[in-house]
Amino acid sequence: MSILNLLLPAKCAVCAAGGEQLCDRCRESLPLLQPPLCERCGAPTVWPVARCRECSGRRLAFASARAAVEYDGGVRRFVAAWKERGLRRLAAEAAELVVDAVPPPGVGLLAFVPPDRERVLLRGHHPAERLAHELGMRWDVPVQPLLAWTRAIPHQRGLTRAQRRRNVAGAFAPAARAPRSVGLVDDVYTSGATAAAAASALRRGGARRVEVITFARVVR
Repeated sequence: MSILNLLLPAKCAVCAAGGEQLCDRCRESLPLLQPPLCERCGAPTVWPVARCRECSGRRLAFASARAAVEYDGGVRRFVAAWKERGLRRLAAEAAELVVDAVPPPGVGLLAFVPPDRERVLLRGHHPAERLAHELGMRWDVPVQPLLAWTRAIPHQRGLTRAQRRRNVAGAFAPAARAPRSVGLVDDVYTSGATAAAAASALRRGGARRVEVITFARVVR
């Protein structure tokens, strides 16, 4: 056992029990998202549909969105520990859950929602980028930073879905030429506004098909 572990013993990010950053009991209790799902946005449905009530009528730049787990209370604590408390090793745990729940995307490259400079300085890391690299290793798909912010945006927390879409409209630009098929990685899919805006920028950069992959998804 290292000196760091003696001084700061690991606790489960979900239940705070000592031992591991994610204990076996909590890992098994995280709510995996399983079919049937909306073919387009990945929302749970009663039966398979091409478009669900959540994404019907919306112009979405991505071909599909899939997530590993529902964003419930336990997952919220996991994400908070990973993003805000700097428990970077949780990215590997998140990637394992994604690999268990989400089929490998048929893409040539993984990209990620770009880091917000202010938040990276506060956190010391960028969760979406780390998750993309963890997934890239497991799926044997290269990872490249294909997107950049065009402007700073206010936090999305507390905004309605319409406000979220307006908030991120035009907020991303291509940072490099994209291949025809790209997997776009982020930590949480909330309303799909960020994913749609980022996918739109990837398509302006040359992508013809964008598949969104996230660790968690808000279920309405």
